[in-house]
Amino acid sequence: MIEASRLAFDPFLPWPWLWTLAALCGLALLGYLVLRGRAWLTRTLGLFLLLVATANPSFVQEEREPLPSVAALVLDRSDSMSFGERQALAQAAFEALQTELEANTSIDLRVIEVDGNGDGTRLIGALEGLMADVPRDRIAGSILVTDGQVHDVPENLSRLTELGPIHGIIAGDPNARDRRITLVDAPDFGIVGETGSFTLRVDDPGSGRIPIEISINGERLRTVMVDAGEDTLIEIETERRGDNIIVFETPEGPQELTLANNRTAANLSGVRDGLRVLLVTGRPNSSGRVWRDLLKSDPSVDLVHFTILRSAYKFDITPLEELALIAFPTEELFEEKLGSFDLLIFDQYERRGIITMAYLADVANYVDEGGALLIAGGPEFSSGASLARTPLAGVLPALPTGRTVEGRMVPELSDTGRRHTITEDFDGQNWGAWLRYIETISDTGDVLMTTPDGSPLLAVDRVGDGRVAQLNSDQIWLWARGYDGGGPFADLIRRTVHWLMKEPELDERQLKLTAIGDTVRADLRTLSDRAAPLIITAPDGSFLEPDWRAEGPGSYSAEVPVDQLGLYRAESGGLSTVVLNGPVNPREYAALEATPDILQPLADLSGGETYQLATASELPDIRMVGRRADASGRNWLGLRERGAYAVRSSTSLPLLPGLLAVFLILGFTVWAWRREGR
Repeated sequence: MIEASRLAFDPFLPWPWLWTLAALCGLALLGYLVLRGRAWLTRTLGLFLLLVATANPSFVQEEREPLPSVAALVLDRSDSMSFGERQALAQAAFEALQTELEANTSIDLRVIEVDGNGDGTRLIGALEGLMADVPRDRIAGSILVTDGQVHDVPENLSRLTELGPIHGIIAGDPNARDRRITLVDAPDFGIVGETGSFTLRVDDPGSGRIPIEISINGERLRTVMVDAGEDTLIEIETERRGDNIIVFETPEGPQELTLANNRTAANLSGVRDGLRVLLVTGRPNSSGRVWRDLLKSDPSVDLVHFTILRSAYKFDITPLEELALIAFPTEELFEEKLGSFDLLIFDQYERRGIITMAYLADVANYVDEGGALLIAGGPEFSSGASLARTPLAGVLPALPTGRTVEGRMVPELSDTGRRHTITEDFDGQNWGAWLRYIETISDTGDVLMTTPDGSPLLAVDRVGDGRVAQLNSDQIWLWARGYDGGGPFADLIRRTVHWLMKEPELDERQLKLTAIGDTVRADLRTLSDRAAPLIITAPDGSFLEPDWRAEGPGSYSAEVPVDQLGLYRAESGGLSTVVLNGPVNPREYAALEATPDILQPLADLSGGETYQLATASELPDIRMVGRRADASGRNWLGLRERGAYAVRSSTSLPLLPGLLAVFLILGFTVWAWRREGR
């Protein structure tokens, strides 16, 4: 305990009123002097006693208990501290400072360790929370052990000065440099088939031109060259509807702290601006109307439908001007506008000299280059005029034997069909019968539906960059009419068309990666009986190999805990995909240099300093300094000795008791009257 005494005031009036009273007394005394009053001294003493008595002075004796000053020690444990020897240097400095400060009885040490998050390293917020309940007159100062990459330093630094002096211990080699790629600007969505503009910048300690490798949905697209340190505009076509993960990656540079910031990604949501469909019906039939009604019921479908009612070589005595028909625009459709259609449908079409072999060869090339083709065959498909006897035979998944089978038959799902995304939801349903089918032999692709004796009914295949679906019966319209209980006509055709359009959710062989909090989940769709091993590459280049868990026929999933932000890449059986965990450009990896530049303005304003710590021997000493003394030096940092205390007991002696004050004031007043009365 320390004994101390002090002069205290407990005024009977609020201080503003007391000062107002003093001002009035001063004005009255000034007027008295102007009028040449003779008792100016006694009047002054009387007014002074009045003011002193109103202030109620007392002599206070106290027993005080000194309180230690409170210091904060903050350790940065964010991801950027894991590069080089930063973590080891920071840990050694932290432990040395903690040991020294805890041994100092005049210091009450508060400690916090801060992990990074998706919004960067937030040391200032942690410091303010740590010292929120500490009286400001007890704060000795703060020490931040970090690499200098702090992302929550406010623009207005004045509110932090009361936590000072704030010192920064910057761990890491100040000369280490790093190459990084930044996605400056990216669109959120794009029209399928159109291009979107992406702006990127590669920062590199060197200079010159740097390659950027671009991939979309796990497939490499192209490589472009950019100038280091400059924003570069890159145009990329939207491949498909739904999510399109676009990855930009640059190779390892001459100086690197990590490769985690050598890649970035964007999620481009593809939107289809309508679906242009060309439906060619070879002759009027019951299924043709069902096809047309189904396609026209979808407002996003732009349908062009032609039904061939009369062959160019058919003998008919009816004059052409009396026929309500138009000539089939073969040249316009199959030469000028073929590439403008997203899907071609041949419904029971047979060669009748209207669409020439050359045009059918163009259709085959159209499919190979990314187009979609759907063949719905009837009896003509097994005849000599079949499309299977044209250049289209090279893209068909099944070829006819020449036999048309009549009679009641109930379609069935094949083993592949139970796994395929087009037909998996139909497993276990009861279907109505069909009355005719075309016997075919599967050549390539996947057979999804068969007859009871195994003949393919629905087969699909990928041809080059395009896709083909083939229906070997003209009886599907019976399902639409509800014959024998009907069947999933609309769902089957709609899902088949969406598969042909490469809708990602209907890919039968797909690998999907999802980041959910601190977990990455992989989902695999495959037509195989077994799933290929899964390898996940983390942002830092390490490999994770979780085991698959069967979810159903051809469906597998796997989960693995993760603790890094950035781009994760998964591979399994030739399939690959990526997912971004956290923001596109994590602030934690935006800049990795160990630098005092961010904390220096805060240190200067609060009276502290920053110290570069490249080796453990460079740790500055700690000194206790006064309230107004300098708190930093070349190789030392200062913490303020605030001298705070708690009063344990006190006694108070009034210096001018009320009764004594009244007698004195009256005495000086009477004396003044006597002087003035002479």
